[in-house]
Amino acid sequence: MMGAYGESAVIRSTFDEASVALGRDLWKLASEGPAEALNQTVNTQPLMLASGVAIYRLWLDKGGKIPHMVAGHSLGEYSALVAAGVLQFGDAVSLVELRAKAMQEAVPAGEGAMAAILGLGPDAVVAACNDSAKGQVVEAVNFNTPEQIVIAGHAAAVQRAADAAKAMGAKRAVMLPVSAPFHCSLMKPAAERLRKRLAELSLSSPKFPVVNNADVACLTDPVLIMEALVRQAASPVRWVETMQYMAAQGVTHVYECGPGKVLAGLVKRCAEGLAGGAMADLAGMEVALAATSA
Repeated sequence: MMGAYGESAVIRSTFDEASVALGRDLWKLASEGPAEALNQTVNTQPLMLASGVAIYRLWLDKGGKIPHMVAGHSLGEYSALVAAGVLQFGDAVSLVELRAKAMQEAVPAGEGAMAAILGLGPDAVVAACNDSAKGQVVEAVNFNTPEQIVIAGHAAAVQRAADAAKAMGAKRAVMLPVSAPFHCSLMKPAAERLRKRLAELSLSSPKFPVVNNADVACLTDPVLIMEALVRQAASPVRWVETMQYMAAQGVTHVYECGPGKVLAGLVKRCAEGLAGGAMADLAGMEVALAATSA
């Protein structure tokens, strides 16, 4: 997972810190797998958090600038809040492990599903969901680009909505290999478990703005930030609006901190005037450092 960064001491120390917080060896899991373990959401969420924070710390260690503002897609919001000093890293690691368990347990296995709808606008996707619910839950939950929208809910309703979206002109409707229907209203029990845990933690005001998923807003009051995190679990990820908000605030370069490049590829499709890049390896980080050094 983090092999692209070699033997970086900053990367390794961050994973060691996360391992202490969880009481298990995250570095070994990230380095050796197996794939089945990596794909379990209770492992995936802490690993992704640690990866994002580790890469941000390495960015600073190499002289990278403090960002004008940050945001995170779903789980990535926790990494963004750690970077901004709102959440302590150790607290965040144990919190996202709980988040993973709570989301997994909110809906019995096999009862929920998610699907990506490609080539259809948000209003049409929402209409397809509304027409297909038939007493069940199916909702638009990830607005990744203007024409890449993920839906989630009860499995049968998701299938009906996917079929309806194709009938309305969607290019594709792809069922996703996920373990739970994330970010739909079926996740409200998970949100309440998060609320109880967050109430036990100490949150700080952000050192720089964090655009949250639920409201597309930059909050400064730790209590309001906590409430937004609670709602995030059962609310849509409004990524298109987030990128548009950042562009409107004068942001010009958006860099993805993590082992992947998916978000970087979405940037230009979400907002004009934004350049996106991924720091999934040292080469990508060097490009980002050079582009922002002026």
